[in-house]
Amino acid sequence: MARGAKRKASQREESKENSTKADNHKEQSSKAATRSKRVKASHPQSEPEYFEEPRQLEDLWKAAFPVGTEWDHLDKVYQFKWDFSNLEKAFEEGGKLHDLGNNKVYLFGGTEPQQVPYKGDLKIIYIPIVVAVVSPCPPSDKIGIKSVQRETEEIVPMKQMKMDWIPYIPYDKRDSQVVEYSRNSPQIFVLGCTQRRASLKHMKIDRLKKFDYCLPYLMPIKEEELELSTEVDILFPQEPNPPVYCVFDWQFDEVEEFTDERIKEEELSADQKDAFMEFVKEKVRQQKKENREKKEARKQEFEKMSTETKAAFENLRYYKFYPVQTPDTPDISGVKAAYINRYYNKAHEVL
Repeated sequence: MARGAKRKASQREESKENSTKADNHKEQSSKAATRSKRVKASHPQSEPEYFEEPRQLEDLWKAAFPVGTEWDHLDKVYQFKWDFSNLEKAFEEGGKLHDLGNNKVYLFGGTEPQQVPYKGDLKIIYIPIVVAVVSPCPPSDKIGIKSVQRETEEIVPMKQMKMDWIPYIPYDKRDSQVVEYSRNSPQIFVLGCTQRRASLKHMKIDRLKKFDYCLPYLMPIKEEELELSTEVDILFPQEPNPPVYCVFDWQFDEVEEFTDERIKEEELSADQKDAFMEFVKEKVRQQKKENREKKEARKQEFEKMSTETKAAFENLRYYKFYPVQTPDTPDISGVKAAYINRYYNKAHEVL
């Protein structure tokens, strides 16, 4: 056979072999793809995730600012998943806060540090509470500032402490189409605070402490409800000895006998007797003056009220809500109390 014929025959064989290899490769790739599809198809589809719809008033208790709680302890209030479903149910049909006619509900929060059992031990827990005031108008636009550490009591406008009654909008009305309607006809208001925690480090200490001693204020309707203290705090300086600290009650104590008792207890030196007695008398005069001013201020404010407003104030009702007990929260059953504060005194009902 000629060389050219041999070369052509060899090329034909090589071409045939390459074609066979290519066909085999395609077949293997097709089978692999089929297997891959089978494997993928054999995996079950993942279950769709479901997220629980928020309850309409689920964040209501958090919206009410815990007035008078120290800024450093605010985080302790929210370290547990407190359940205020009792507050939510109060707005449902048959609840205490349902179908109130012309009345609205004004809510303010607070905390009560109490030692309660938790996980086999006694611990100080900052228990959140919510007070609901039923009234056709805001119960007050003022805040009281008072504590045992402060000699004087202040009654200031809420806005001075960056607080105000804010309309609460339930979840189902937060859609852009209905939110304007909700703002125009709110049924629930919460006492909110716009003070930013980030700016506290630039605040003066005295201003900062005022927030710690804030109390929601309510003007006493009846004169006998006006709290007029007969006690005065005495802090008498006597160098080089330590100052004398005590409490004098002019309703039960007599100045000279009280002074002699301090000398007998070696709290006061005998040569300071006259000076101490005059110091106590001056403190009593100041306290009596403050009491007269309180009575006059109450009288003037009450006289300015319309007949309708007076009637509304005389028919105010307020309810105090504690968290519902759950397996994940401390046992607070033994520390519930009706007392709210020095202005509201006791709640009509504890829930």
